[in-house]
Amino acid sequence: MTVALTYHPVLSRPDCSPRPSRRRCARCPGPTQVRVAAIDPALSDTVQFCEAYGITLEESVNCVVIAAKRGGEVSYAACMVAATTRANVNGLVRQHLGARKASFGAVDAVTSLTGMEYGGINPVGLPADWRILVDDLVAKTPGVVIGAGIRGAKLWLPGGLLAELPGAEILPASASRRGRPASSSRASRRCPAWSPR
Repeated sequence: MTVALTYHPVLSRPDCSPRPSRRRCARCPGPTQVRVAAIDPALSDTVQFCEAYGITLEESVNCVVIAAKRGGEVSYAACMVAATTRANVNGLVRQHLGARKASFGAVDAVTSLTGMEYGGINPVGLPADWRILVDDLVAKTPGVVIGAGIRGAKLWLPGGLLAELPGAEILPASASRRGRPASSSRASRRCPAWSPR
């Protein structure tokens, strides 16, 4: 048995997203198209969430936070991929970012820099200098569900709106590869913002 999500205009529910996300939502293209729904925080991980709330893995989009290193500098990027895929971090993503090395961002660093909770990071409220890489399949999806910045809520918005965020770029689907959903324990060890798929 699945539980129906009740969506509200994102700016009407400040309890469902942290301040960075709300501020940027207000300035992003089409803010009225962004909806938020409260969920059980214990069901925030992708597989459990989709099963509990009847969302398909194709609709559920993960925010993969990448730390790109070149010389002594580290920059960050967020890759937006459907839960049916996993980001090709050491291939096209690393090359696109012009990095010598690319890896998943460390939990403490990413949560501190974004002001968002582990497991709920989204591209809407990221620091202005972060790049946002959107899989072209995600950009073509009419509606996607992403983290809301906290584990107790999810955002719904058109996939194309992600590609219109400041700093966003569309990457070809070849920048991600198909894969089976991973267990939440494996996800928590590997990445602070994304359950690897």
